[in-house]
Amino acid sequence: MTFQPATAGDHTPFLDFLSPWMTRQRWFANKGAIPVLEHIGSVSFESAEPDVSAITHLVIDHTVGKPALYQVPLTYRREPLPHQAALVGEFGGQWVYDAPYDPAYTGALLDAIIHGTESQGDHVWAIGKRTASHVAAGLQSRVLTGEQSNTSIIFEHEGETPVICKVFRALHDGENPDVVLQTVLAQAGSTAVPPPVGHILAEWDDRGEVTGRATGHLAFAQEFLPGVQDAWRVALAAAAAGTDFSDEARTLGIATAGVHATLAANMPTSDVTRDDIDSVIGSMHRRLADAITEVPELARFEPAIRDVFERASLAQWPAQQRIHGDYHLGQVLAVPDRGWVLVDFEGEPLRPMKERSRLDSPIRDIAGMLRSFDYVAGSLAVGGAESSPEWAESARAAFEDGYGEASGRDIRHSRALVDAFEIDKALYETVYEARNRPGWLSIPVDAIERLCARVSG
Repeated sequence: MTFQPATAGDHTPFLDFLSPWMTRQRWFANKGAIPVLEHIGSVSFESAEPDVSAITHLVIDHTVGKPALYQVPLTYRREPLPHQAALVGEFGGQWVYDAPYDPAYTGALLDAIIHGTESQGDHVWAIGKRTASHVAAGLQSRVLTGEQSNTSIIFEHEGETPVICKVFRALHDGENPDVVLQTVLAQAGSTAVPPPVGHILAEWDDRGEVTGRATGHLAFAQEFLPGVQDAWRVALAAAAAGTDFSDEARTLGIATAGVHATLAANMPTSDVTRDDIDSVIGSMHRRLADAITEVPELARFEPAIRDVFERASLAQWPAQQRIHGDYHLGQVLAVPDRGWVLVDFEGEPLRPMKERSRLDSPIRDIAGMLRSFDYVAGSLAVGGAESSPEWAESARAAFEDGYGEASGRDIRHSRALVDAFEIDKALYETVYEARNRPGWLSIPVDAIERLCARVSG
């Protein structure tokens, strides 16, 4: 029998208690700002420990811009844990902890997924959905370090297949594509994603929705692949050593085409209309204008870039479908005896969830990976190491060859379209680097100059 933490009624004291801690968390977006918090609701997960409550709070920050909704799972204990790392503080005579670090919560969370537990809370409803046929009992949990926008919990025990459960911190109305796409791929027999275990689906009050309610995913569990490197580190090591990466890039192109084909076969697709093309090209022009405002140096490329966009608007476009959406080498794992495995299908984190779930062009994923190869060589150059542009060009060409071989679509026949999507991605990178890593600004700017020169040449 769990006890009730002192958060009912007026939530102001609780939010005042929570606010300073939230500003120190990696997943909190408005760094340096004093949060203006609103408590939307909460839902409990049944803890196996009788004197512990495991409660997920949904809290909106109204500080700046569009309100941001956060998932804040906490545990409430009458007696403190022996370690203090996850302590939020004392509130209402209880010890409050960041729940992913507390086994009382992690055990309850995995149990809810495995057993399909339904919970009705304060303005929040949640239910677990299991997709794996078997999950071992007695798994011990730990939090994976280095997370940014989410918190990942590792469940493991010697001799058992480990599980990783991603707790989504920033919530949005709409199903999370990370859950939906990987589940569809795995159920279709694809080995290019880690097999899913299950997820937590929730509904909560939302004044911005016509129905007054929003729906989204709180957590997603799947097989964990320990001790593997992502493709970014593998490629970076190869480039630093001057080792050709063509074979690896080619097989990555094959894997990418396979994922696109499986998604197209098992999820909706649509032929591209003139309105669809105009909408995408229009967004490219807007991104160009915004990038020039941010980085005036780009103005010298404006005529050539607009010419690339115009040529792309007249090209033949493939059908729209579900795609990865934020595809780069860091989203791919090199798994021994399995090959390339794709992860993190959430899409661009700054886009609303419903936009991330729209049909899009597979060319966007191709362009994202091409930019990633370029970043490998560019990052070495800005770091003062020897870097060969030929390394990146070889990898890019091999990736395109592999994709064409597996898909039957020769990317070289869609050059204008690929160039437009790649420039669009480079414009996004330019703004990001100008704001966050000025020393890396030359990487996307040089790419834009190179792509414009190829078209004009």
